[in-house]
Amino acid sequence: MNHHADGAELLTIGAFARASRLSPKALRLYDELRLLPPAHVDPVNGYRRYAPAQLERARLVAWLRRLGMPLARIREVCALTPDAAAEAVAAYWAQVEADTAARRDLAAFLVDQLQRKDTSPMNASATPLTMRYAARTDRGLVRPANQDAAHAGPRLLAVADGYGPEGDRAAAAAVGALQHLDDAPAGTDPLAALEEAARGAHRAAPTADEATGSTLTALLRAGSQLALLHIGDSRAYVLRDSGLFRVTHDHSLVQSLVDEGRLTPEEAPSHPQRAQLLRSLDGDSPFTPDLQLLDARAGERYLLCTDGLTGVVPPESLQDVLTAAETPEQAVADLIALAHAAGAPDNVACVVADLHPADAEVPA
Repeated sequence: MNHHADGAELLTIGAFARASRLSPKALRLYDELRLLPPAHVDPVNGYRRYAPAQLERARLVAWLRRLGMPLARIREVCALTPDAAAEAVAAYWAQVEADTAARRDLAAFLVDQLQRKDTSPMNASATPLTMRYAARTDRGLVRPANQDAAHAGPRLLAVADGYGPEGDRAAAAAVGALQHLDDAPAGTDPLAALEEAARGAHRAAPTADEATGSTLTALLRAGSQLALLHIGDSRAYVLRDSGLFRVTHDHSLVQSLVDEGRLTPEEAPSHPQRAQLLRSLDGDSPFTPDLQLLDARAGERYLLCTDGLTGVVPPESLQDVLTAAETPEQAVADLIALAHAAGAPDNVACVVADLHPADAEVPA
């Protein structure tokens, strides 16, 4: 009969599996990963035997697996003191809940978009639209200069956030390169037009050696659709009956760390490298914008903004303001006021636009 060094009788892998509610197959895997090695392995037949004292760790592993925690992270948790392990599990679950909420919102947005793909004449989404809009930039309370730019016109909405010594010129040039699209002839391919104009701004931007560049997020209306071009960490949102949805994905180091599970969404705003971009208009790196065609409907409200707003104002507050404001002008003013109330450490640019049926009377 096998005994452990402390005199306790060792359990066979089958008995230990039943007691720990882990399968023998899982126990063999955890042994290979050195997550839960047996107390003794017979040198002749290779039989694994476990000490009763290992049951507590085995049960913890089983619970963490039921939570869906990756094995590598389970190994880290098992090496911690009980208090530190509790904090690690709480942090992991907070990240799971945040990820689930983000996926739920994305799923709802995609379901809504896919349901609009019916282009039959009876579908209301095919109704031509017009916009009422407002745009504003603000230096904020800390920065010595304003390097953000914004534009709102009958067809085009755009924001840009410049950086570096010539950031103000880079942002103004990025938005300026698109402004002629407000007067583009009917039948113009909106995505192709946006991409061509933004590519020109990218080529004209200073080289990376000058450490100057800009983000760019733009929407171009074409009938009942909105073409979206996005590069950097400025954002576009849409407010619909089902809630506020972000329709862009940040091209930033911090967002990549969140996507990889190495950073929680709650930790992202205070990360020391939160301003580091993976894509931008900088004249040197490849031109790789996100391009998307959105089906739009009357009654929707769109927000384009730089990270001077989203870095200090949470999504719930954005939704509250966008829901309550009677006009785009009021929404823009209220959003910038929120940024100021939060300290406005960065420049702020935001554009708000409401969609109306083309034949409706829209206030000036």
